[in-house]
Amino acid sequence: LGLMHYNGWGVPQNFAEALKWYGKSADHGNAAAQNNMGAMYANARGVKRDFTEAVNWYRKAADQGFADAQFNLGAMYYNGRRVKQDYAEAIKWYILAADQGHSDAQYNLGLIHSRGTGVLQNTAEATKWFARAAEQGDVEAQFTPGEIYSAGKGIPQDYAKAAKWYRRAADQGNAGAQFALGRMLSEGKGVPRDYVQAYMWLSLAASGQKGKRRDAAAALRDSVGRKLTAGQKADSQRLAKEWKPQKHE
Repeated sequence: LGLMHYNGWGVPQNFAEALKWYGKSADHGNAAAQNNMGAMYANARGVKRDFTEAVNWYRKAADQGFADAQFNLGAMYYNGRRVKQDYAEAIKWYILAADQGHSDAQYNLGLIHSRGTGVLQNTAEATKWFARAAEQGDVEAQFTPGEIYSAGKGIPQDYAKAAKWYRRAADQGNAGAQFALGRMLSEGKGVPRDYVQAYMWLSLAASGQKGKRRDAAAALRDSVGRKLTAGQKADSQRLAKEWKPQKHE
């Protein structure tokens, strides 16, 4: 009933009514309802925003092993919302959630280790967590290992691995990854040089970005286009027009 009122499924959307039903279930120990109560207080849905109450409800669910609540509690400690900012405590809860397959927790752990937030900066450890999130289809997590392997900062530079991760993110529509993959295809880095494919990806990147990034993608696309015959360019334009996002896990 709480979900029905929250989402307006078959009844008018009513956050206060959702809060009432979530509370009844949460008081009986339902971890999902307890996590939902935390979210209601954190986001001021049907009740005045109260991060202290949010933390209390998240903790009840997290202590039962509920991964979403462990992630949310980790975020509260990371940001210092009504609890003392504590990166070690945030990492503890993120790891508990990540070990249950929570991709957002895995991605955040990647960010923490890549930035050295509360831990020594460790690119290899960051890449491990990014890769775990990426394997579940997290498109941003798929793009980030591509950047790390391409730059070779903290780990051996590996263009083939970079291209693999760029392609996964590009296939899902990440314009930055499409640009990076198009550039690698045009240069033959980590992949065989293929101007037709490069032109296609750069066309998609240009259409998916704005400002200077769009201009950079368009400029490289046009440079590649000058290496194509009229027939090859037509094929590449057709591929770009027919392209559809693909989910990678």
